Amino acid sequence: MSKTVELFLVQAAHVKAMHEAQHASHKFAHEYMGGRDGGPCGFAWVNCYKVRSNSRLGKALQSVGFRKDYGGGLQQWNKWWPGQSVDAAEHGAVAYARVMQEELKLDFYSGSRLD
Repeated sequence: MSKTVELFLVQAAHVKAMHEAQHASHKFAHEYMGGRDGGPCGFAWVNCYKVRSNSRLGKALQSVGFRKDYGGGLQQWNKWWPGQSVDAAEHGAVAYARVMQEELKLDFYSGSRLD
């Protein structure tokens, strides 16, 4: 697969995943927090292991916001939920990971922690 095609596939998957993540986060917020930010504060992210940061795929993932993770692989921090609610951010992370996995046929994992 050419570098351009790989980059396009990752970017298209990212756009779709971001849309689903934002939708999931906002849906959770509307159902459980009256459409506002609330609940415990925290962080959410998505990891992709077994991808080297200097490979074509790694560079394509970095072009959409992934960065090298301390524990190995690449990591994308929450960009789908603008608030501090760990619950809403985590729902978005789960949706983002699911779509990226479906689109790119790689293993993506969501994670979160309280602040």
